Amino acid sequence: MESIINYFETIPSLHRSLILVGGITLFWLLEGVLPLFKFTYKKWNHALPNIFFTLTTVGINFGLAFLLLHTADWVKMNDFGIINWLPEMPLWLYALLGVMLLDFVGAYLPHYVEHKVKVLWMVHLVHHTDHNVDTTTANRHHPLESVIRFAFTLFGVFIIGTPIALVFLYQSMSLIATQFTHANIKMPRKLDSVMSYVLVSPDMHKVHHHYVLPYTDSNFGNIFSIWDRMFGTFMVLDREKIIYGVDTFPDEVANGNIGELLKQPFHKYRKPTTDSIEAVE
Repeated sequence: MESIINYFETIPSLHRSLILVGGITLFWLLEGVLPLFKFTYKKWNHALPNIFFTLTTVGINFGLAFLLLHTADWVKMNDFGIINWLPEMPLWLYALLGVMLLDFVGAYLPHYVEHKVKVLWMVHLVHHTDHNVDTTTANRHHPLESVIRFAFTLFGVFIIGTPIALVFLYQSMSLIATQFTHANIKMPRKLDSVMSYVLVSPDMHKVHHHYVLPYTDSNFGNIFSIWDRMFGTFMVLDREKIIYGVDTFPDEVANGNIGELLKQPFHKYRKPTTDSIEAVE
């Protein structure tokens, strides 16, 4: 465990880039072998706006990274934060607790808030208006959302007290997890179900991308599914019944246009419809 922590404490930017590109490449190939849905889209045409927003997300996170570094250094030097106030524990437990708390404060919490606050939902909307969810959808976030998510991560580092090694470890795990859960791959139902008791599984997250409420407002988890189960936001819907997109923004052509997507947060709020509950566990 110590060698892993040491590696992520000084992980080169090149290695982080390889994780991003390697993950997309791996799941892109798996989508061709084990597809969940047989999309009729042109894969590269669909990927272009998603790659654009992935690059803006990377650029914003890179540009603001100095804030994470300074915050992580400060909490370490001042022994500040939740995990630094707890009794001494084994390194593996310290790392696990730090990653889990970052997943809650830096991912589950902002995701939940973005769905409940109208102005933030309009920003987050860009992620949901993809009609063909695949691994490239993972980082399809409007630049404004990238800033919002970064702010929550920064707050998480401060209040939890995570050193930079755990921050980079979490971000790497988060990247692969989101690429995996968005990937258009078909896992055995039983395996997917068992996995969802601890980790966010592909079928579990696909429910979140169903086009109407209440399913859109469920399964907010990023890496760990325990937050959804703990706070009552976990839902199940048969994978064959899932329809991607958002009912209030149904124009698939506009939702694949970078210019239109950049303007989406500034549209007037449109009240979504609520469907009947079809399958809940």
